[in-house]
Amino acid sequence: FVSKVGGRMLGVGYGLSLADLVMSPAIPSATARGGGIMAPIMQSVALTYDSEPGPTARRAGAYLALVSSNSNSITCAMFLTAMAGNPLIASLASQQGVEISWATWALGAIVPGLVALIVVPALIYAVYPPELKKTPKVRQMAADELKAIGPMSYGEKVLAATFVVLLLLWTVGDLAFDISATTTAFIGVIILMVFHVLTWEDIIREKSAWDTMTWFAVLYMMATALSEYGFIDWISTLIADSLGSMGWMPALILLVVIYFFAHYFFASATAHISAMYIAFLGAALALGAPSLLAALVLGYCSNIFQSLTHYAGGASPTLFGTKYNSAAQWWTVGLIAGVASLLIWIFVGGAWMKVVGIW
Repeated sequence: FVSKVGGRMLGVGYGLSLADLVMSPAIPSATARGGGIMAPIMQSVALTYDSEPGPTARRAGAYLALVSSNSNSITCAMFLTAMAGNPLIASLASQQGVEISWATWALGAIVPGLVALIVVPALIYAVYPPELKKTPKVRQMAADELKAIGPMSYGEKVLAATFVVLLLLWTVGDLAFDISATTTAFIGVIILMVFHVLTWEDIIREKSAWDTMTWFAVLYMMATALSEYGFIDWISTLIADSLGSMGWMPALILLVVIYFFAHYFFASATAHISAMYIAFLGAALALGAPSLLAALVLGYCSNIFQSLTHYAGGASPTLFGTKYNSAAQWWTVGLIAGVASLLIWIFVGGAWMKVVGIW
């Protein structure tokens, strides 16, 4: 993408955003994708233009780090399998009688997500512009590196084919074959093992994945217990009563705004989801909001707030750790870009979901 659209720094920002978007359906971790893959790429591009932390940070690196962080939070929101907390959202929503499939999540997110990916890098370019505007060097560098890499290996071809199979099954599998997103993920792992792209040793070495799955089981169990004992209904009713006679639409918008800005007090999207999602969804439903609309909007916002601060999500600490930005710069641009993204997801997303019949 950078080799095609990287003639200007804004184009480089879009190139990084597009790369993140393509990987997001099949890499269910903001940390792995944004921090493990995109951060080193972003840093290498910045260093190509002699943009290092310190006096030359504003040449390229400071802008690209902020774009990478905000783009990562947007792509996390676009697919059920793009961030580790999204399946937890679907599970919690099911406790309130709202079923969210991979296809439904993607359908509701595709238009506001693409609009946000167009608007937010340009907005950051306007409010926090890089000193370097034209970047023909990086475009040629990317093209040269592609040639140096050579043709795809056997393992890369199998992985690419598996990626296509996963997308197809996640999109239509639950509708046409009654195959859940979880079953699809297991199918993908089995394919990679059968064709010797992965071994069992590779899988058991993924300690962070096993750790995440174990903690999610505990979090889900705790949320289920709170719901069974009536705590969620009680807190939902309390929140709903505090909004008085407000109509469901302004009440839902207010709930989303409060939920979004509450993330300043969290250093983990998953922790935020576990603590607040089901209560706010319950309050929205108690106020008469369409169930699927409320569940999805709160779900999307559970991702886009990950770029508000330098500790807000999995990728933010890694990108901030490149030392191209100060905390004040990150918070200022994060607030401006975050509010713009939030408005897009509420109003453009709400209108789009009305068009496609989600509410």
